[in-house]
Amino acid sequence: MARFIQMSQKKTVLVVDDSVIIINRLNALISRISNVGSVLSAKTYAEAVTLLEEEEIHVALLDIHLKGKSGIELLKFIREKNLPITVLMLTNQAHPEYKELCDKLGADHFLDKSKDFAQVPIVISSLR
Repeated sequence: MARFIQMSQKKTVLVVDDSVIIINRLNALISRISNVGSVLSAKTYAEAVTLLEEEEIHVALLDIHLKGKSGIELLKFIREKNLPITVLMLTNQAHPEYKELCDKLGADHFLDKSKDFAQVPIVISSLR
């Protein structure tokens, strides 16, 4: 009789933020999570698109304000390409209108950097 062992795949997480300090802080938090295999980072929309096209990304943390195109534009790109990525918007721009827009565009989570930063590892570790 064959036995099948279902192993949960380690997640590749992409952090997109124009602040190196935020990227480093998130990398330190996320890299310790047991279901995370690697953490990639991008500071711009263009860098993020390149990684999304070259790597298998499972989770993306997007800041709204980036140089060039915004994290909202990146969310649109991810959803238009039907990429199977869990998207967390992590922003200092946690206004209700941004939350509504991100929800409408398909963000899975919307977190305020100033209040919800500690929620990031909890959300990621809960993903299967």
